[in-house]
Amino acid sequence: MLALRLARGTHPLVLTRRLLVAAASAGVGFLLLCTLGYASGHPGRSSDSVLRLLWCLVPLAATVQFAIAVARTDPSTRPRHGLSAVGLGPFRLSVLAAVSTAVATTLGSAVALLFFLHLRGDLTGLPFDGEAAGLLGADAPLPLAAALTLLALVPLTASAGSALALRSRRESRAAASPDPDGFPAEDLTPPAPAPGGLPWGVALTAAGLAVEAYAGRGASGNPFPLPGRLDSTPAGVLAGWTLTAIGLALAGPGLSHLAGRLLQAVRPGAVRLLAGRVLMDEARRIGRPLGVVCAVVSAGIAAAALHDSGPRPYGPLTALGALLVLGCTTATLLTSALEARQDRARTAETLLRMGAPASALRSATALRAGVLLLVFAPPTWIIAELAALPLSA
Repeated sequence: MLALRLARGTHPLVLTRRLLVAAASAGVGFLLLCTLGYASGHPGRSSDSVLRLLWCLVPLAATVQFAIAVARTDPSTRPRHGLSAVGLGPFRLSVLAAVSTAVATTLGSAVALLFFLHLRGDLTGLPFDGEAAGLLGADAPLPLAAALTLLALVPLTASAGSALALRSRRESRAAASPDPDGFPAEDLTPPAPAPGGLPWGVALTAAGLAVEAYAGRGASGNPFPLPGRLDSTPAGVLAGWTLTAIGLALAGPGLSHLAGRLLQAVRPGAVRLLAGRVLMDEARRIGRPLGVVCAVVSAGIAAAALHDSGPRPYGPLTALGALLVLGCTTATLLTSALEARQDRARTAETLLRMGAPASALRSATALRAGVLLLVFAPPTWIIAELAALPLSA
C-alpha cells in the first residue's frame, strides 16, 4: 500500500521509467509465451523448444538489469535523514523497492498474457482476433500452469535483484561513513582505485570470440533457432556471444577508469581534471552497463553484416527480442548515468557556490562522453568484425 501511495505522488519522469519497465516485462513475457505456444504445437520438437527458451533468456536478463537500474534511481527508495526513526531503514527501503519493481513487472506480464491470448483467438471481441493463431500455436491447448510460471520469471528475478542491489549499496555506504541515521555522510575521498576486472574481461572476450569462430564452422549441422524464423545460427554462437558480453561487462569499468586517466594526462586544466576524476570515481557504476551496450551493438553490427551478405529470414519475434535487448541495455546505461548525476548533485552545487561557471560543468560532461566514445568505439567495431568473419565465410 505504501508503494502505491508513493507512486501516486511520484514525478512523471519516474513514472515513465516504471512504465518502461512494465513494457519491457510485457515484451519478455510475450516472447516466453510464444515459446510455450510453439512447444505446445510441436510436441515432437522438444529440443527446438528448449533452444528457443534459451534465446528468451537474453532479453530477460536485459529487462532485469534495466529494472534494477530503475529501482536504484527511484527517489522513493533513496536513503534520507529521519526515515530510520519512522521504521524505514535500509531493509524496509529495499523491500519497498522490491514491491515497486514487482508491481511494474507484474503489470507487464499481465498485459503480455492478455495480448497473447487475444492474438491466439482465445479472447474475442477486439480487433485482430486470432491474427497470429498459426504463429502462436492456437491449434493446441495452452498449459495454464506453465504459462503462469514463465510469466512469473521477470517479476521474481527483478524484485529479488532490486532488493539485493539496494541493500548491498546501502550497507557499503553505511559501513564507509555512518551518521546518526545509519547512512554515510558525504565527504571528500581520494580517487577510486582502478578496477581489477580488465584482464579477466579481455580474456573472456577473447574466449567468446574463439567459441563463436569455432561454432560458425558447423553452422549448417547444428541449428540454433532464435524466437522467430532464424534457424541457421549454431548453438555455440549464443554461448560465445554470452562470454563476450560478460567479458565486456567486466572490462567496462577498467576501460572507463582508463578513459579518466587519459583525460588527466599531459598538463590538464581544471575542466579536464574534473572530468577525469568523475570518470575514475564512476568507472564501476557506468562501466558495466556501457560494456553490455558495446556487446549488444557489436552483435547488431555483426548481424547486419550477415544480413547483407546473404538471405537471413529474421522473423517478427526475432525483431522484438532484438529491440528489447537493445532498448533495455541503452536505457540501463542512461539510468546509471542519471544515478551518477544524482549522487554528484551536492558536489555540483558546491562548485557553483564556489564560483565555478556552469559552462565548465557542461564542458566536463561533454568531455566525459567524448572520451568514452573514443575508448569504447574501436573495440566494439573490432569485436563485431571478428564475430561476423567466421559466420560469413
